Amino acid sequence: MATDWESEGLLEGTDGTAREGRRKLLDELYEGGFSVEELRDAVQEGRLVLLPLEQVLTGDGARLTRHEVAERAGVSADFLRENWRSLGMPQPAEDEKAFTEQDVGAAKRVKELLDIGIPEDEMLQVSRVIGMTMSQLAAANRALGVRVFAEEGDSELEVGKRFAAIAQGVGPLLGPILEYALQLHMREQIRHDAFASAEISTEAEAGTEIAVGFADLVGFTKLGERLDPAELGDMTQELSSMASDVAGGPVRLVKLIGDAVMLTSQDPKCLLDAALDLVAASEDAGEGFPLLRAGVAHGRVVARGGDYYGRPVNLASRITGVARPGSVLCDEQMHDAVGKDGYSWSFAGARSLKGIDGEQKLFRARAEDSGDTE
Repeated sequence: MATDWESEGLLEGTDGTAREGRRKLLDELYEGGFSVEELRDAVQEGRLVLLPLEQVLTGDGARLTRHEVAERAGVSADFLRENWRSLGMPQPAEDEKAFTEQDVGAAKRVKELLDIGIPEDEMLQVSRVIGMTMSQLAAANRALGVRVFAEEGDSELEVGKRFAAIAQGVGPLLGPILEYALQLHMREQIRHDAFASAEISTEAEAGTEIAVGFADLVGFTKLGERLDPAELGDMTQELSSMASDVAGGPVRLVKLIGDAVMLTSQDPKCLLDAALDLVAASEDAGEGFPLLRAGVAHGRVVARGGDYYGRPVNLASRITGVARPGSVLCDEQMHDAVGKDGYSWSFAGARSLKGIDGEQKLFRARAEDSGDTE
């Protein structure tokens, strides 16, 4: 017997073609296994059209609890809970059947990594990095789907089916692309970060000596008061693209943090060149795009989970906060590590920076042929 969606209150706010489209979509989703309560929640949260896509991405088959997944995969439920949290996923209730055989397969692959000898805490760190990276990738793909494949006048049924069909077609292609990109980045980083055994031992004890740079958009907070979220999103996307363009070889783009990016390199000159190029790119972006400012420091850091920790990281961040728009400001150690060849330096004074002991001598760097004067 067909469910009366009108009496359930799930057709409110629709009429004509839109009403009929929602009715058919509700019928198909209900027959596909969604409960009336799940459909009601989806309507209230404005995500009904995404349920066909969720079906594709979740996979078919019986729903399982976390403990059932753990038992089938041969790992502890406690570790699966922590790994799920590290991936950035919301935690379902312990008795909620929120998982499928797809999750069992993923848990078995994690168990294989643990059996190889990777400690659980290291595995969780990797999962955190994967979670952050995949969250950004998913957001980019979602926005792409809306811009490219949503058509004005579509009913919810048409949009839902189209997005599900796209996921079925794109999904099998993304896996090999991601694997290829991962192999490329691993190859490049291994080439530039290869150490002899003795050096690796030293690194583990004392940290790695690298150059760290931050760059942020000047006046971004004030821009948020007059621009809509979409425009701000486009701006941070442009910043990400600029940073990706200057990164490469020995320079690594570590992360995008809102209106700022973090770059690192074991070659201080390459890092400084990247920072100068990035600031110059903001100047060339034209009216409407804010200037960048950058802060760079040099010293020993500790690498954990794809990120870096230590005094140079904090120092570079603080220097960025006092740099002038369109400038690259360096600490004394970075200034000495790079030298004068190819650069024009000016002393920018000694500053007390929040959270950093002692006054810091700061130097503004320019490319030697830039023609820029203080």
